[in-house]
Amino acid sequence: MASVQDISVSAVINLISALVFLLAFAIVRLQPINDRVYFPKWYLKGIRASPRSSGSFVNKFVNLDFRTYIRFLNWMPAALRMPEQELIGHAGLDSAVYIRIYLLGLKIFVPITVLSFAVLVPVNWTSGETLDHIEDLTFSNIDKLSISNIPSGSQRFWAHVVMAYVNTFWTFYILYKEYKTISTMRLHFLASEKRRPDQFTVLVRNVPPDPDESVNEHVEHFFRVNHPDHYLTHQVVSNANKLAELVDKKKSYHNRLTYYQTKYERNPEKKPKIKTGFWGLWGKSVDAIDYYMTEIEKLTEEEPEEREKVISDPNAIVPAAFVSFKSRWGAAVCAQTQQSRNSTIWLTDWAPEPRDVYWDNLSIPYVQLSVRRLLIAIALFFLTFFFMIPIGFVQAFASIDGIRKVLPFLKPLIDMDVVKSFVQGFLPGIVLKIFLILLPMILMTMSKIEGFTSLSSLDRRSAAKYHLFVIVNVFFGSIITGAAFEQLERFLHQSPTEIPKTIGVTLPMKATFFITFIMVDGWAGIAAEILRLVPLVMFHIKNTFLVKTERDREQAMDPGSLNFSVSEPRLQLYFLLGLVYSVVTPILLPFIIVFFGFAYMVFRHQIINVYDQKYESAASFWPDVNRRILVGLAISQLLLIGLLSTKHASKSTPLLIVLTVLTIWFHKFCKDRFESVFVKFPLQDAVVKDTVERTTEPNFNLKEYLRDAYLHPVLKGVELEISKELDDEENNRLVATKRTSRWSSKTVSNATSEDQKAVSETQLV
Repeated sequence: MASVQDISVSAVINLISALVFLLAFAIVRLQPINDRVYFPKWYLKGIRASPRSSGSFVNKFVNLDFRTYIRFLNWMPAALRMPEQELIGHAGLDSAVYIRIYLLGLKIFVPITVLSFAVLVPVNWTSGETLDHIEDLTFSNIDKLSISNIPSGSQRFWAHVVMAYVNTFWTFYILYKEYKTISTMRLHFLASEKRRPDQFTVLVRNVPPDPDESVNEHVEHFFRVNHPDHYLTHQVVSNANKLAELVDKKKSYHNRLTYYQTKYERNPEKKPKIKTGFWGLWGKSVDAIDYYMTEIEKLTEEEPEEREKVISDPNAIVPAAFVSFKSRWGAAVCAQTQQSRNSTIWLTDWAPEPRDVYWDNLSIPYVQLSVRRLLIAIALFFLTFFFMIPIGFVQAFASIDGIRKVLPFLKPLIDMDVVKSFVQGFLPGIVLKIFLILLPMILMTMSKIEGFTSLSSLDRRSAAKYHLFVIVNVFFGSIITGAAFEQLERFLHQSPTEIPKTIGVTLPMKATFFITFIMVDGWAGIAAEILRLVPLVMFHIKNTFLVKTERDREQAMDPGSLNFSVSEPRLQLYFLLGLVYSVVTPILLPFIIVFFGFAYMVFRHQIINVYDQKYESAASFWPDVNRRILVGLAISQLLLIGLLSTKHASKSTPLLIVLTVLTIWFHKFCKDRFESVFVKFPLQDAVVKDTVERTTEPNFNLKEYLRDAYLHPVLKGVELEISKELDDEENNRLVATKRTSRWSSKTVSNATSEDQKAVSETQLV
């Protein structure tokens, strides 16, 4: 069990690390040569020019004005200076609302911390318990500030029950106000937003097969008949995944060719060589320049053939389309209603904005999605619980006693004071963080396999998986496996009914481990985020070997973006820890407050100056944020019930169960009250925007504006051949189909044959 000394060592190490990162950032960001790394957002907006300094050659690379170094911390007030409305216009609503999550943490935990230190810390500290009543457990002075210091059956536990009620209702109040504010911000943002293609477009999936018409013709006729006054145009989805791979591969080879050509120009005496095997690790050694030139020529020959196949081959078209309407009202009606009696076909939903589309998954047959998601759910179950094994080994290092029991031969080394403080105060947090580095890539791959069609939905699904993983492994895994390693022999010999008592006692004891994790991940980790060491190195490598034009330099400048799939569920761990330990071990709360305050300032700076978001979802992730905080609140209440039951304070159980029921009710209340704002678009607002635009821009050509909006990026700039039948229908209000009326068909279901017959006989005048 980490002591006050161990926590102090960890705090010193992490504070020094954070200060080193901040000092390095303050100096490195002032150098003109690094300007594009630390201010790429302004370059993308065309506001900033590089280099900032003029004059001598040296001034273009190094800032020699030493007066600027005196104000090296001026980025902090600058990050807080931009008003929220200006921030929304500058970076988008997603970024502005993400920043509010950190403010939400401060709003919840600052008052709770003050009250907990005023009430619970004195109650715990003055209980007079000696903490020697639990056999084989090791305690520290920190535990005297926690609920562990109160003897079983004490009346002092009522103070913790009252504080649980206070914390719960305060959290309800703040969450309700924030949900209401974010909902208003979203509606205002959507109402004031400029014209975008997704406002007029829906994504149609599972287009039923037709024996006489292509997918293109079938979509055209269906929407001309069923949305005669509002249908405008459509773009069928083609499977261009192979073509996209060729284009990406060719671009990658071009970059490598440029790299080796630059390398050869600098050292003509030695021609660069590469190996043709896996990752260039083995295989035949060949001339790098000749090899990549040959490969590029091959891809250049393959690309037109594959492009022609995508354009002309009917088998390349999948049963999905982006359908656009003449008005937002028409798109809203289509997206939010059922199109057919058969609820499994003609499935419509709002189209993602063009840059949000994940094109690779649009070609997945709709019937496969349920099977894919079932298989991924099974895989996630095994991944989550088998990952408990490395988490358990991490927790073995969280206790010196645990190491002595598991690895007794290390006893002489770990008994050294310096090693002991380092192992217990710093190592567990950093090892756990390393284990979590690869996890987001695995979870994102699993979400892609599930078949979601937008980057925002992929982020939200990956975040849901990550959140589950954080709860099961990082939180419960740290508590349970930590208890198992610390008391391995005791677990093997004691009655199963005693295990909950052991875990209940371990919960407050694990506060010191989570304190070290917060300092590693939330202090030093956030400071490392602002330094952007990896993007800095990569920019200079690309700038040295790949950049030949200004456009190349812009491509080398990678601003990055907020990774919602990782950062948001990781944030939820801090909410969970704060809510759980606010009643159990309040000493943890100041560490969380420091994290929220510091991270708010850092990410505000990054959003203003660095990040360029890949998409804009108008804060559609907020219902997930609210729900996960409430999940953390419910977990804190259930754990408190279990903990007090081990302390013979079971009379409080009914009161705490009431809190859990209220939390579930509050979630349902918020869902019913606000969530529709995040999944639907009000028809009233759609009418207002349509009316204003028709009045101010009566001659605007919406069809031309939407013509290539949802064309696959690798097909843009290519003249697509339009069938003569569809071309004739553009100027003909009669909708006649080639489909012969049939009462039944081998290729269509009996449930839809009557509908298709009626549509085929319909003419719109």
